Amino acid sequence: MRSISGLLLISLGVISTAAFAQNGDKQRTPAQIFGAVPAVYDISLSPDGTKVAFIAPGPGTMTDLFAIDLNQEQSNPKRVTRASGDPENLQWCNWVSNERMACQLGGIEKNSGDLYGFTRLIAINSDGSNAVLLSKRHDFTAIGLSLSGGRIIDWLPQEDNSVLMTRYHLEEVRIGSRVGNRDEGLAVERIDTITGKTKFIERPVQEGVEFITDGQGNVRIKGMRTKLGRTELDSGEIKYYYQDDGKWESLGEYDYAKRTGFNPYAVEKDKNRALGFAPHNGRLALVAKSLDGTGKQEVIFSDDEVDVDQLIRIGRSNRVVGVSYAKEKRVGEYFDTELASLASALGKALGGSKSINFIDSSQDESKLLLLATSDTDPGQYYLFDRTSKQMRPLLGIRPLVETQKLATVKPVVYPAADGTQIPAYLTLPPGRTGKNLPAIVMPHGGPEARDEWGFDWLSQYFASQGYAVLQPNFRGSTGYGDAWFQKNGYQGWKTAIGDITDAGRWLVSEGIAKPSALSIVGWSYGGYAALQSAVVAPDLFKAVVAIAPVTDLSQLKSEAKGFYSAAVERDRIGNGPHITEGSPAQNVEKIKAPVLLFHGDYDQNVDVAQSRLMESKLKGAGKSVTYYEYPKLAHGLHDARVRAEMLQKSLDFLPK
Repeated sequence: MRSISGLLLISLGVISTAAFAQNGDKQRTPAQIFGAVPAVYDISLSPDGTKVAFIAPGPGTMTDLFAIDLNQEQSNPKRVTRASGDPENLQWCNWVSNERMACQLGGIEKNSGDLYGFTRLIAINSDGSNAVLLSKRHDFTAIGLSLSGGRIIDWLPQEDNSVLMTRYHLEEVRIGSRVGNRDEGLAVERIDTITGKTKFIERPVQEGVEFITDGQGNVRIKGMRTKLGRTELDSGEIKYYYQDDGKWESLGEYDYAKRTGFNPYAVEKDKNRALGFAPHNGRLALVAKSLDGTGKQEVIFSDDEVDVDQLIRIGRSNRVVGVSYAKEKRVGEYFDTELASLASALGKALGGSKSINFIDSSQDESKLLLLATSDTDPGQYYLFDRTSKQMRPLLGIRPLVETQKLATVKPVVYPAADGTQIPAYLTLPPGRTGKNLPAIVMPHGGPEARDEWGFDWLSQYFASQGYAVLQPNFRGSTGYGDAWFQKNGYQGWKTAIGDITDAGRWLVSEGIAKPSALSIVGWSYGGYAALQSAVVAPDLFKAVVAIAPVTDLSQLKSEAKGFYSAAVERDRIGNGPHITEGSPAQNVEKIKAPVLLFHGDYDQNVDVAQSRLMESKLKGAGKSVTYYEYPKLAHGLHDARVRAEMLQKSLDFLPK
């Protein structure tokens, strides 16, 4: 054991997750090592701080729930239950008492050619007994179909085994009888997780989409979705109300499609105010709005360069203790000074460059479950005892990768054609000088997203194989305010793709990339960007890898028809010449580089028809294209075997 910055690190042995994460021969290839799915999907701490539950991959596509008794000398995980993976998988579990958990299962099913995503919530004891369905059970009398299993919005920290849940109710009619249930919409119910008995706290609201409590069992905010006239389509606008003395009063409006208004996330009971995010000087800021009728609004924290976009919360009451935002690295600003000092001390104790994230805590917050990560550390969970100042290592997220020499990730900027400085992250092969290397530009997905500093399994794999990887936060990315986001990466594709191709030119001009071995690899919107970059700069990239890409904007709009969000998606993509000009499938004659495509046929984010169309168009134009399609896999291709195959085939395809 050793003491650093007043903290006692105790070596009780990291609990191995390798046995739960992967199967087969231990002599694995680099593609199998980096393509392995995380060994821990989700983790939580019991109220008394003596037990940990985590979800890990099982055989094939299965998922397993394990529990660990930390008081036992041999803290071996014991399996609580297993989900088959066909179609449901365990997604998260949290403790409702020291012996019982609530868990969400979810998956995708195909019916009459259409894909349907679903979730269901259950409660189960830590020994695997007394499983109870918490989601609303609908029978043949229900009019319609509810795919959502509901959401736990309050863990009722002062009680054991009960929670507050939102559940969607469908109208029920019994033929030949006047007896039925006309209630329809989102409701809040108090549920006994042992018996399954329920009690309405807020009755069903037809256009309700969200309820927020104060973490102590009191419902204070509700969100109501507005529609687009007779079409009854989602408008993107949510009207929020707060509850005061049993009456609902207007809180404000939030339009997620237009990125305007106040988006509430939490209620501080002692200060009687809502905390959320709203635009401030062109960027998102943390804002507080009073819930006392005065309408008082206050900016709690903002930054002049980037969006402030995440709350830091802790414990069963989800107490807000800070806020975070991403510059070159993600930064946490703590309102709790003790936690701020602790996060700093823990980061130093673990090597100085680690990012510390508080994941969970015991009821009294004396024991903290935390995650330490960095660019060269895929993540390690620890249990920290604030009383004894002892920290115990628990589980590693990617135990196979921990044995590899990983590459450092360096924040850089490069000039776009118009002189704008574009932020990016450069990953060089470990031990290499960064000159005359095979190189990859890797644009992120979204486009409503951004890359951040930290461990990335895809870029680390290619770096381990000798490639330089540049990940640009091109204009159209989120995180840098409205002026940077512009209209988004589809309507503003010329600027976004221009920034991405300029990333490739910068790698060449700096002598980092060997011009004959410069490629582009992307996933989702990143796949779209890779293909469209090959259209506008056909001589720049020598190979294109597109994973689950959008390839045709007109088809993307058509695919949204019939869904509740069709109007929002229509406006997001827009109208005009960019629909054809910005669709790589409509411009394949300009592409010179060979193309490699991957897609899962259960993809709800980007329909597999997009890759099928691209393959057909490229073949019809006599272009070089190879396409791999994976049955029953969704957008993330979340299967270790498939990911390893994808990495190896991509490596074999890319120029060196």
